[in-house]
Amino acid sequence: MAHKHGHRRERIQFANTEDKQEFSKYPTKAGRRSLSRSISQSSTDSYSSAASYTDSSDDETSPRDKTQVNSHGSSDFCVKNIKQAEFGRREIEIAEQDMSALISLRKRAQGEKPLAGAKIVGCTHITAQTAVLIETLVALGAQCRWTACNIYSTQNEVAAALAETGVPVFAWKGESEDDFWWCIDRCVNTEGWQANMILDDGGDLTHWVYKKYPSVFKKVRGIVEESVTGVHRLYQLSKAGKLCVPAMNVNDSVTKQKFDNLYCCRESILDGLKRTTDIMFGGKQVVVCGYGEVGKGCCTALKALGAIVCITEIDPICALQACMDGFRVVKLSEVIRQMDVVITCTGNKNVVTREQLDRMKNGCIVCNMGHSNTEIDVASLRSPELTWERVRSQVDHIIWPDGKRVVLLAEGRLLNLSCSTVPTFVLSITATTQALALIELFNAPEGRYKQDVYLLPKKMDEYVASLHLPNFDAHLTELSDEQAKYMGLNKNGPFKPNYYRY
Repeated sequence: MAHKHGHRRERIQFANTEDKQEFSKYPTKAGRRSLSRSISQSSTDSYSSAASYTDSSDDETSPRDKTQVNSHGSSDFCVKNIKQAEFGRREIEIAEQDMSALISLRKRAQGEKPLAGAKIVGCTHITAQTAVLIETLVALGAQCRWTACNIYSTQNEVAAALAETGVPVFAWKGESEDDFWWCIDRCVNTEGWQANMILDDGGDLTHWVYKKYPSVFKKVRGIVEESVTGVHRLYQLSKAGKLCVPAMNVNDSVTKQKFDNLYCCRESILDGLKRTTDIMFGGKQVVVCGYGEVGKGCCTALKALGAIVCITEIDPICALQACMDGFRVVKLSEVIRQMDVVITCTGNKNVVTREQLDRMKNGCIVCNMGHSNTEIDVASLRSPELTWERVRSQVDHIIWPDGKRVVLLAEGRLLNLSCSTVPTFVLSITATTQALALIELFNAPEGRYKQDVYLLPKKMDEYVASLHLPNFDAHLTELSDEQAKYMGLNKNGPFKPNYYRY
């Protein structure tokens, strides 16, 4: 994996080679520095087509080199421009309107402060929606320090608004790989403050604390993780007997997986592609790699607009589901020459290889909807015979010697968060689930959770769903005593056994 532009894993010093080998197995998602000046400049633009008011392309100073102070005199943050805080506050207010469940949780619980004493260090996408979560955690008594899990998805003005209210935030859009790890380190390593809870998206923060600050890691009461990639890394730690704190796998809780992964991607895949390429989908040949919840959401949307969609799958069950939903299941190498769009949704690595990129037709659009930026072998495209041309924010044309162009979106990173936005309502469901998981782990009596990875209790999943029903004026039917007895259920739930798959 050595690479002349420096690969981000090599920045970490390991005490022994075994640790280094173990770490290097994990998928990662911060990126490499871009090749040419023109590319690196545009990747530090603070605006993209995502909702951001502020164009900072005239300001090339790194936030790390600036001294900024909020109105309370604190400088314990690092954002693009603290003066954008007012814009960010408006963004957060808009998000709050569609996150009523989180707001009602805030109102119900802020009297008893269930997170008083919690010191939460967080690494997520920093958007208006996450800000509503962070401010809810603060209202429930927590102290928070926050950083970004993706170098492109931060909304600068939202980061400024959080810093203005006194939450130490270290993030800006278009960070370099070095900035990414520096921000994580600044969150964790601070005088007189030690985290006792971790909220992570992708596992980078967890692993940074695990490797660099083992004494902090051992004292953490719990970790809450929300991505496929991060959960995979937690299970690997657990299997190796190295997870010394309980962790909550929020990704596989029903209210995350069946909503965020499915319905959210069903709406945001089209948004990301339209904003970046203005493509018309009718009659286009599209291949979606992976038919899990994300793949299913993407395919539903593409099919509805008249695209001709085929699927690649490794799992016979998901493949059979795809067949029953009317999609052809193929091998990527069989169809690659005919495809107009290639979308990865697997969470795996090298799903689209250099050899396949070489065989794509002129104008093929390639993008990734999985969490990790390893799915498309972008590293292999950084070679002397290929020319990179930045066409607009997050859109690169890669030009082969014969003039063929492939359109690469967000340098292979998460399309919907890098190039568009994600529906607020769905994020409310996920954020409420995360908040409840933090409350549960922080308040759990000694011994309830051992050093392992847990799923959220089903009762909580149902509670999250019920908080969102008033939005639709939905009225639940209540079981009669006779019906409850017949089904062997408590009238108040849980209504399904743990193995039920929805």
